[in-house]
Amino acid sequence: MTTIRNIVLVHGGFVDGSGWQGVYDHLTADGYRVAVVQNPTLSLAGDVAATHQILDGLDGPAVLVGHSYGGVVITEAGNHPNAAALAYIAAFAPDKGESVSSLIADPPPGAPVPPILPSQDGFLFLDRDRFAASFAADVPEKSAAFMADSQVPWGVDALNGAVTVPAWQTKPSWYLVATDDHMIPPPAQRAMSERAKATVTETPGSHAVYVSRPAVVAAVIAQAARGLGGQS
Repeated sequence: MTTIRNIVLVHGGFVDGSGWQGVYDHLTADGYRVAVVQNPTLSLAGDVAATHQILDGLDGPAVLVGHSYGGVVITEAGNHPNAAALAYIAAFAPDKGESVSSLIADPPPGAPVPPILPSQDGFLFLDRDRFAASFAADVPEKSAAFMADSQVPWGVDALNGAVTVPAWQTKPSWYLVATDDHMIPPPAQRAMSERAKATVTETPGSHAVYVSRPAVVAAVIAQAARGLGGQS
């Protein structure tokens, strides 16, 4: 298999694409062409459209990468012909008919509950005072504070957006489990990755593992680009 040279990075809720900079730097240094989707996180359909816009402009196949809610986006958008492989970074990997809302509806006993505030006019935020502990516990204090204070409103419509055709059913996938994640419990990450028949790597890290451990994240993406493992 020829190494894929294009990488497309899709962020999750409450943040924007700038958090990918460390991963971007590692991948571009290794010769990959990297695009970062600034998905609006207003609705799943809108975020899929934003991702398709980037995929449409590529000159060949890409690894489509999603963090957190971005995993829902790539699960739907990954049916695009230019998406050759999927990489989930501490991400939701829903099946047909599932959404973030349905996947978090019944947390197991003792699982951490993300400090999502009640919706305001159809948008969600995390409690700023609890943001670092829940989302970015291993990110430097000043950076985590900036992330908390620069949150992007996450639309309830995006939270409720359900996948129609899961791309992982037909595309090879990779998954990085963050073992110290307090937003998506690691057992849930493992269950979703197993269901998707993904090639799995585990690493110590918070939900913001893409910020705190960019070299590890980039290595998983590069593995996907080289086609090492994945579905048969």
